[in-house]
Amino acid sequence: MNRIHILGASGSGTTTLAERLSQEFSYNHLDTDNFFWVKTDPPFKHIREVSERIKLLGEKLDNVDKWVLSGSLCGWGDIFIPKFELVVFLWIPEEIRLNRILNREKRRYGEEINPGGKMYEQHLEFMEWASKYDLGDLDIRSKKLHEQWLNNLNCKVLRIEEDIEIEEKLQKVKDIISEDKY
Repeated sequence: MNRIHILGASGSGTTTLAERLSQEFSYNHLDTDNFFWVKTDPPFKHIREVSERIKLLGEKLDNVDKWVLSGSLCGWGDIFIPKFELVVFLWIPEEIRLNRILNREKRRYGEEINPGGKMYEQHLEFMEWASKYDLGDLDIRSKKLHEQWLNNLNCKVLRIEEDIEIEEKLQKVKDIISEDKY
């Protein structure tokens, strides 16, 4: 399998799993955030126009033979669905996921996410948005939206819906990839 998409809620481990697959199997790792957001300082302030996202991501996907794409592109990136050979859906309980996000934010931005920091308000908004994933409706990045999207795929889908170590997740994907070779 040369074209894998990994999606789930923010903090579910999509990027981590994609990075490990990239290391182990020499996939080019692409992340939807790099196409969705215009690079700014502080980051994640300006959303790129849909047509530009599609153009940039399409060029990347078409110019590499083996890739793993992490993140969500439901709706805006549905044009790429026929390219996927395997889609991996990750889900973990909300409390674990939100703690992961908080720790990641602290590592990335340090004091900037504390009261008075230049990213404080943005951090609060992001945590609020991320907390809505499990119960949110189809109008936001939610489990409901992802479930609906997964049901319309024509490729293999691997669902990992438990809090397990990255090595176990990696093995589950390896098992699917090796099945495909025979």
